[in-house]
Amino acid sequence: QRWGNPHYDWDYHLQENFEWWLARLEHHFQWFDLVRIDHFLGLEAVWMIDAKEETAFNGHWQKVPGDALLAALKHRIDPLPLVAEDLGVITPEVRKLKEKYGLPGMAVLQFAFDAFEDNPHKPQNIVPNCVAYTGTHDNDTTLGWYQALPENTQQFVRDMLHMQPEDDLVDKMIETVLESKANLAIIPLQDFLKLGSEARMNTPGVANGNWRWKFQWEQLSADDLSPHIHDQIIRSKRKTSS
Repeated sequence: QRWGNPHYDWDYHLQENFEWWLARLEHHFQWFDLVRIDHFLGLEAVWMIDAKEETAFNGHWQKVPGDALLAALKHRIDPLPLVAEDLGVITPEVRKLKEKYGLPGMAVLQFAFDAFEDNPHKPQNIVPNCVAYTGTHDNDTTLGWYQALPENTQQFVRDMLHMQPEDDLVDKMIETVLESKANLAIIPLQDFLKLGSEARMNTPGVANGNWRWKFQWEQLSADDLSPHIHDQIIRSKRKTSS
């Protein structure tokens, strides 16, 4: 994808000891307990293309001082309240940087259903220092994703999750994420509401029509919604009942 945005002036940021970055992140931390760094690999190297290029095909990787940035931030805030979005092809250098600062990565259950036993998104491979999702803002809703699968793949999903005929697929996906070893589990509201593709948040690579979905308050007023979510959380032992 050719995003068309200029890269940061890393030489200047390094010269001023990342004051702009630190101020920006500290402002975020006033609002949020955790901040996710999307495209975390961009703190190790970035893909550079000439502004005249019509596609992103012709370019080169440029190293950036992400290690120095994280060190400067850690000097102010320790431990770092960051999550590293490490999806896709991640190099050993990026993995080393993430591990050096103890940053949790990500696991997305929708990515688990293939024939590769070492797939890090498979439930049995999810590690504690991780944030597990049914799907993220870039995925279809769990129901929409499942309905778009071929019938044989749907059956593969059900088999892999050890589902009974009467089990609800969305509930089982949520349950699997909640019961994983991940220290933090995140379930999109669309999945708790069991909505289909009409409630998808974002489609990567599509410029228009994204970020339109909004929940309606009456959707949250169903008598069984809160108790159902409460029961799922209690059963997974992510919170003890009081």
